[in-house]
Amino acid sequence: MGNAIEIKNVTKTFGKTIANKNVTLNIHEGEILSLLGENGSGKTTLMNMLSGIYFPDSGAIFVGGKQVEIRSPKDAYELGIGMVHQHFKLVDVFNAVENIALGFDTKRFGSFNLKRVKARAEEICKKYGFDLNMDQKVYEMSVSQKQTLEIVKVLYRGADFLILDEPTAVLTPQETEKLFAVIRNMKSDGKSVIIITHKLKEVLEISDRVAILRKGEFVGDIATKDATESSLTEMMMGEKVELNIERSLPVNTMTRIEINNLSVTDREGVKILDNISFKIKSGEILGIAGISGNGQKELLESIAGLQKTKPGSSIKFFAGNEGEQEMQLIGMTPRMIRDAGIHLAFVPEDRLGMGLVGSMGMDGNMMLKTYDSGRSFVTDRKLPRIQAERIRKRLGVVTPSLSTPVSRLSGGNVQKVLVGRELASNPTVLMTAYAVRGLDINTSYTIYKLLNEEKQKGVAVVYVGEELDVLLELCDRIVVLCGGKVSGILDARNTTKEEVGLLMTSYRGEVQEQ
Repeated sequence: MGNAIEIKNVTKTFGKTIANKNVTLNIHEGEILSLLGENGSGKTTLMNMLSGIYFPDSGAIFVGGKQVEIRSPKDAYELGIGMVHQHFKLVDVFNAVENIALGFDTKRFGSFNLKRVKARAEEICKKYGFDLNMDQKVYEMSVSQKQTLEIVKVLYRGADFLILDEPTAVLTPQETEKLFAVIRNMKSDGKSVIIITHKLKEVLEISDRVAILRKGEFVGDIATKDATESSLTEMMMGEKVELNIERSLPVNTMTRIEINNLSVTDREGVKILDNISFKIKSGEILGIAGISGNGQKELLESIAGLQKTKPGSSIKFFAGNEGEQEMQLIGMTPRMIRDAGIHLAFVPEDRLGMGLVGSMGMDGNMMLKTYDSGRSFVTDRKLPRIQAERIRKRLGVVTPSLSTPVSRLSGGNVQKVLVGRELASNPTVLMTAYAVRGLDINTSYTIYKLLNEEKQKGVAVVYVGEELDVLLELCDRIVVLCGGKVSGILDARNTTKEEVGLLMTSYRGEVQEQ
């Protein structure tokens, strides 16, 4: 098996931060290579140099045995290299076809014609089983649909080398299997695929070989057939990491939020949430399970005051003991909720689109949480900087400075900033949507520990997750959503992954609260 791409002694720095240091890595023809490393280890930076986003400070890149200079994504595409980035490169007001056509190379693909682009893109979707409406605007798409569009864009340009940065983070299990089928077909055609992921089970399932980066340096590779989750984790971290979650028993639980008959519809009037009811209790972690797009996003946004609900919906918050100091959240905006003295923290699914301001640094994003326009024209910058520094140290955020725009950080570090900021607000209710998405193993377990600490403080924690193993180990109860309905409410200690999976795909009727 020959080398399709050779990276030799490549170094890339950003100010004083060394992202990659003398990295030498070979990518073979017709192989699926997983690239592993903790957050900030330089995985995405290295691949960004292959895709033309960055240019190496030193070192060389060879494609097909010939040394090349990749100074732009256009150069990369001409070499057959395409990358699907973790943060979307889409124009919100354009539809799918228009986004695919952006940067259209008429020399390579022929004359520009939107109808031709649409027909060709639809052929790709049909061939690989993607479900994508070519006329839909990006701002109307779910996170999963946006990711699908990005993949189709790269496939449309006929990439021989496909780089996927956390590709399954926003895909359903079914979409993941379809993507894996596509990747295997590409491999059989002699194409090379590089996958950046933190999901070790997926690494062991799909890849032929695993390459490890640690603190910007290449530390080795291993044939996947010879690897285990424990051995890969040890190579990533340089030390053994205990892969178990300590879960304490709930103590003094009481209803903090009571949801009754909650219904939400989309712009076309289709019900996303259909008359759901359950309770969120203090001193416990409530898991929300379900295939992506089954109402998880709308559920959390309804509680946070960001989503319009249908008449008859009720979300009651109890400030004291159960049944005392009742407050109706329906009709309240996030600011009204905060002004009412309800300390509600929310880690949304779309971390840069909704959670953080990408052009601001850690300190600025911390200030957004404490700023009160009604009290003073002068903002307190000292406290946000102290909190930002505390988060940086506690979660190991890799950033040149506290004022560096968070959009320039790796996806995992962006997630650390968002989770850390919400935890720093001392919430009464903490809602997280895919809190460990894109995080390395060590940081993921740090987050699990922090959520358990919040639970032990009496915080009502809601954890929307995609990995059933984690939901069963971390949570106390699990609400399962299917088709926008509650298909089950389970005791996480006394259920199985198979039972949760079955409820995720089939609605069985009325459910009793546990």
